[in-house]
Amino acid sequence: MGEFLVTGPTGDVGRHVVSQLAEAGLGVRALVRDPSRVRLPPRVEVAGGDLAAPATLEPALRGVETVLLIWPDRAAAAVEAVAETAVETIAKHARRIVHLSGGLGPDREIERAIRWAGVPWTFLRPTGCATDALEWAGEVRRGVVRRPYGTAALSPVHERDVAAVAVHVLTSAGHGGATYTISGPEILTRAQQARIIGEAVGREVRWEEPPARTAREELLAAWGDPVAVDGALARWASFVATPEPVTDTVWRLLGRRALTFRRWAGEHAADFG
Repeated sequence: MGEFLVTGPTGDVGRHVVSQLAEAGLGVRALVRDPSRVRLPPRVEVAGGDLAAPATLEPALRGVETVLLIWPDRAAAAVEAVAETAVETIAKHARRIVHLSGGLGPDREIERAIRWAGVPWTFLRPTGCATDALEWAGEVRRGVVRRPYGTAALSPVHERDVAAVAVHVLTSAGHGGATYTISGPEILTRAQQARIIGEAVGREVRWEEPPARTAREELLAAWGDPVAVDGALARWASFVATPEPVTDTVWRLLGRRALTFRRWAGEHAADFG
């Protein structure tokens, strides 16, 4: 029986959460669409189900106390169609919901549904995730990252810090109704991130800024979601003038400094090699 249910357990954050809970000897159940295709630590119970089909969630929720809700598909239409029903289904079983949220777009709908669900909740809102830079891997190998808004100033957060905060909130009291913004320890522009990755892999990487219209077309071809593309462009544009915040959440909750982007780049060097 799983004391905790983690959705999105194979993603950048979710996989660290289930591993840390299992290593602590806690009962953890992972919700996946196809259990036959997933490898997780031996102590993790795997349950089939799909947030986009709320009726499939009931078996996975039996006996669960707390749910870490990581919605794997944040396409606006997909979330809005089922968010309320999925959260209602979760709230019938769980006594607490912790949501890993961006606080924007579809996540607003999820947060609204959780607030109305009638169970204690906590929202975790990471700033720009360091793992976003993995999308540049092919360009890093060629030595040129061709992306818009190289001067957008972000506070990229290591996925292990997000997971550690999530585990702390899941396993301790006093977080009901709290919203925690989780950031990295420093402000870096997107171009600076590319340079640091280059240093980690041992090659020079420069930033090339395409025209705005070309940038949108290239992102749309890569992502296929105009809402996501326009949202990202607007967000990066806002951080050119006003940098993303640096918070002390990791320090306050975990008692240590947040991990740097340089450390993240070193740990992920093989992904860019």
